[in-house]
Amino acid sequence: MKRRSFLRTAGTGAVAAGTLLAGAPAIAGKRIRWKMVTTWPKNFPGLGTGANHLARRIEEMSGGRIRVKVYGAKELVPAFEVFDAVARGTAQLGHGAAYYWKGKSETAQFFSTVPFGMTAREMNGWLFHGGGMELWRELYEPFGLIPAAAGNSGVQMAGWFNKEIRSVDDLKGLKMRIPGLGGEVLRRAGGTPVSLPGGELFTSLQSGAIDATEWVNPYNDLAFGLYKAAKYYYYPGWHEPGTTLECLINRKAFEALPKDLQAIVLAACRIANEDILDEYTARNNAALRTLVEKHKVDVRPLPDDVLARLREISDEVVAEIADKDPFARKVYDSYRRFYSETKAWTDISEKAYLNARG
Repeated sequence: MKRRSFLRTAGTGAVAAGTLLAGAPAIAGKRIRWKMVTTWPKNFPGLGTGANHLARRIEEMSGGRIRVKVYGAKELVPAFEVFDAVARGTAQLGHGAAYYWKGKSETAQFFSTVPFGMTAREMNGWLFHGGGMELWRELYEPFGLIPAAAGNSGVQMAGWFNKEIRSVDDLKGLKMRIPGLGGEVLRRAGGTPVSLPGGELFTSLQSGAIDATEWVNPYNDLAFGLYKAAKYYYYPGWHEPGTTLECLINRKAFEALPKDLQAIVLAACRIANEDILDEYTARNNAALRTLVEKHKVDVRPLPDDVLARLREISDEVVAEIADKDPFARKVYDSYRRFYSETKAWTDISEKAYLNARG
C-alpha cells in the first residue's frame, strides 16, 4: 500500500513537473507587441529609417520577445501628436525631437538643440555623463514618459531660401519653417517662424506659403527635393548645431517589462543614437556633391554680421526661458556649465585640429 501511495504521489509530481516544463517555452516565447509612432514621413531616409532600425534592433536584441510596428506621421496619429499618443498609451514608443513639445514645456527644447550651443558629441557627453539625462527624465516624469536619446543629425544646414540673405534686414518679414528656439530667434530678428511637419515642406515652399525652410542636411534635403523649390542653400545651421532625436517610452509599458527587456530597449536606443549620426556623416558628402554638381544648387555662407546678430538674440531667448521657473533654471545652469567646460577642450582639440587641417 505504501508502495502504491508512493507511486501515485510520484506520478502526480511528474505530471505537474511535465506541465511546468511544457509551459516554460510558452512563457519564454511570449511575444510583446508594441507600436512606435513617429514625427517623420514613413521610411524617410535617416529619420524614418532610423526609427525602423531602432524597432528592428529591439526585436533582434530581445530574440523576438518584443515586436515593434512603426507608423510614419499621419499613419496612426499626426506628426505633432506623437507625445500625447505615447503618454496616453495609444503607442508604447515614439520617435521625434524634444523641441516639438515646447507647448508642453519650453524647457524640453534644451534636450533637442540650442542655437549656437553644443555639437552632437558635446550633447552626448552632457546627456550621458554630465547629468543631462537625469534632468530630461525628471522633466518627462509627470507625463508618464521616459525619454531616451535615439539619434543625432549633427550640424545642420541653415536652410533653403528664395531670397538672398545679405544682412539682418533681409530676415525681416521672412516666413520660414523653423522649429524650437531657432524659431523664436528668427521672430525677434523680424521674421515669421512657421511650424510645419516635414511632409508639408516642399509644397509650402513651392507654393510660396513660406519663403524659406530649414530641414536637416544635404542627405535629407536631397530626398525631399527641396532644391526644386528654392534657389539658395545657406550654411551653417546656427539654430541646430547637433540635434538630439528622442525615443519616447510609455512608462507603464516599460515598467511592465522584465528587467532584461528594459535594459534591451534602452541599449537599442543608445545604439540608434550613435548609428543615425554615423549615417548622416557618411551620406551627407555624396548628397552635397549631387546637389552642387547635378542640380547646380547655389550653396552660400550666411554673412558674419547676420550670424553675430542671431547669436546675440539667441543668448537672450535662452536666458529668458531659464528665468521662467526653477526647473528651467536648473536645466539651463547644467547645460551652460557643461557647455563652458567642454568648449575649452573642444577649442584646443577638434577645433584646433580642423583649423590646422585646413
